Amino acid sequence: MPRSSTAVDHGRPRIRRRTSAAVGTVLVTGTLLASGAAAHAASWSSPAAPAHSRPHQPVMRKLTPEVRDRLDRALRDVLTTTRTPGVTVGLWAPGKGSYVRTLGTADKATKAPMSPGFNMRVGSVTKTFTVTALLRLVDDRRVDLDDPISRYVSGVPNGHRITLRHLAEMRSGLFNYLLDPGYGKAYMADPRRVFSPHEMLAYSFKHPAGFPAGSRFEYSNTNTVLLAMVVQKVTGRPFDDYVARHVLKPAHLDHTFMPAGPEFPAPHAHGYTDQTADGSLQDATDRTPPGGPSGAMISNLRDLRSWASVLTGGSLLSPATQAERMKFEPTGEPGLSYGLGIFANHGWLGHNGSLPGYQTVVIRLPEAGATLVIHTTSDVASQGKGPGTKFANAVTRIVTPGNVYDIPAPHPARS
Repeated sequence: MPRSSTAVDHGRPRIRRRTSAAVGTVLVTGTLLASGAAAHAASWSSPAAPAHSRPHQPVMRKLTPEVRDRLDRALRDVLTTTRTPGVTVGLWAPGKGSYVRTLGTADKATKAPMSPGFNMRVGSVTKTFTVTALLRLVDDRRVDLDDPISRYVSGVPNGHRITLRHLAEMRSGLFNYLLDPGYGKAYMADPRRVFSPHEMLAYSFKHPAGFPAGSRFEYSNTNTVLLAMVVQKVTGRPFDDYVARHVLKPAHLDHTFMPAGPEFPAPHAHGYTDQTADGSLQDATDRTPPGGPSGAMISNLRDLRSWASVLTGGSLLSPATQAERMKFEPTGEPGLSYGLGIFANHGWLGHNGSLPGYQTVVIRLPEAGATLVIHTTSDVASQGKGPGTKFANAVTRIVTPGNVYDIPAPHPARS
């Protein structure tokens, strides 16, 4: 990818003072509903307990042989109880050590082992890149977070009252197109189909806005599709090209990209899902990831380790814009809050992702300088929670007992 010729102005961006919003009571995730089977195809978000409220203990335990043995046992237990075919876990912290493990199989047919070098589908971690692309334009003074979406995209329900900020922080009130039965039916009829942004929005816009913009939190993939359309309209470039030049290239992420369809370069693991017409377990490796700029990206362990630091540290953004990104608002769930395309989960900052066959968690605990990346080859729920959440919970219970990652079981969905 050629280097961008556009310099980012890191001066003071055009950001207006925000108004306070009422707090929502429920944090939900998107679902695919097809032939009576609930199919989770989005991820879910996140606040941090204040440091003074946590028990007095080290922020993070050193990764001694004893702690590594505990982690090994915990991961094997989750792998067994969730029946997840394979998992990769990477944990790094200055002065505490590093821990990288792969367990299970990358292909149930051949029994090939997992590898930390695999390309993986990362689901809604994609949203962190999409919102970063928008925020680069904020720094360029080409958009303002408090611009209404109607300035850029026509036909959005209540679009004159919904701002780019509302979209990025999941407080727009727009219907999540993944929840529309027509979308679920069309996707399950042809899982390799590529839906255009306008097709995705058409499924959403059949429904009125669910609540006044800014009044509460509700996770919706529609929001990020709209933000990608804004980026494309303002820049005059294809969205994936802008992200590659202005986000991935300056972040030095050489193995991260937005696929056009179901392509999935080797080496990669196979992913398995029960998001099928009859609820049976199937190989979902060659499906087109639903969501486009909300959930389609591919990356690997090394890139996501780097991205966690870039995302939470704000090295691609001006300090003022990064400060706006990191204004976490309550979601209605204890310990979980959401900023601009980033969550805070009991002190851990980042995002998770889920789509048929795969789940990913990419989080960083700034207080300890620790980064945790998890890939699973299944999205099948166990006791109401996705395997990504289960593995992240098991790891953090051991190494950061004062900051235990968790996402309560959502209402119909699973991550």
